[in-house]
Amino acid sequence: MAHTGQLFVISAPSGAGKTSLVKAMLQSRPALVVSVSHTTRKPRPSEQDGREYHFVDKHEFQRLSAAGAFLEHAEVFDNHYGTGRAQVAAELAAGRNVLLEIDWQGARQVRASMPGCVSIFILPPSRAALEQRLRARRTDSDEVIARRLRDAAADMTHCREFDYAVVNDRFEAAVTELLAIVDGEPAAVRALAANRPEIKQLLASLVA
Repeated sequence: MAHTGQLFVISAPSGAGKTSLVKAMLQSRPALVVSVSHTTRKPRPSEQDGREYHFVDKHEFQRLSAAGAFLEHAEVFDNHYGTGRAQVAAELAAGRNVLLEIDWQGARQVRASMPGCVSIFILPPSRAALEQRLRARRTDSDEVIARRLRDAAADMTHCREFDYAVVNDRFEAAVTELLAIVDGEPAAVRALAANRPEIKQLLASLVA
């Protein structure tokens, strides 16, 4: 019987460094496949259609959604995001491990329809570090940053719904932990459970 791939769902608040971490994971594990989501948001200057996202307008997104084309979809910062159901199924059937970079709402939908998935939440080491990372992007106004921080606090309250939690304090260490989860290393996997006491303590300070 053909080996079926494993689906990994990775979520994080805006500014936690998820995109950079996933990029580093892919460099270490080239066989990993990232599912390219559909979005109604405008491309950033460095982004290409079909690489970072499939960029579509609201009408096309609604058409796809109504046709049941999405494994999950959500509205984030007034834009819609969705994961193509057929695309993910085809990769898994071909025996490839697939990474989904989605928000907690989408992760909840995926866990409901694919309970065998592995879910990981990435946390910043502190609120101050999160704000610093958002400001370092130099893409958002103070008003937008304030909103992102409020939304990040709300997002992080869902961390313990996930299987694992990784704190992006030291980048290389966070990458190592993520790869240990993907590789299924038993000791590392046990040590990174989202319900461990130190995560509960960190969350108390992050969402206060």
